[in-house]
Amino acid sequence: MANNIKTDKFGKRIFTFRGKTVEELRALSMDEFMGLIKSRGRRHMIHGFSDLEKKLIDDIKTNPDKFVKTHARDMIVLPDFIGKKIGIHNGKEFVSVDIKEEMVGHRFGEFAQTRRVLKHSGVGVGATKSSKFVALK
Repeated sequence: MANNIKTDKFGKRIFTFRGKTVEELRALSMDEFMGLIKSRGRRHMIHGFSDLEKKLIDDIKTNPDKFVKTHARDMIVLPDFIGKKIGIHNGKEFVSVDIKEEMVGHRFGEFAQTRRVLKHSGVGVGATKSSKFVALK
């Protein structure tokens, strides 16, 4: 085991983000939290949140049980969002995402994929010379 993994009194692992538990993260101010995340996210927070992102933060804080939909795919997951259910737009629809501890510091867009896995079906009639002997579906 690494030195930075914390365990409770029963030996169960406790999630930590840069050595801080979820409760400690929620107690931090925005400036202190900025010091923990990677530089790209820190720059985003230093420049300030957009109006859409500010509205999202306010909606989540004022209505903690409400399902919130957003188009802000570049929003950073903050510790206040843990345990909330958020609808993230993927370009076509809103994907329901449960925010977990491991998502802190990432962006919303990482959890709502914009592309699907493409599956090809069987060959069509006339596609190849041998396809005329393939039974039609």
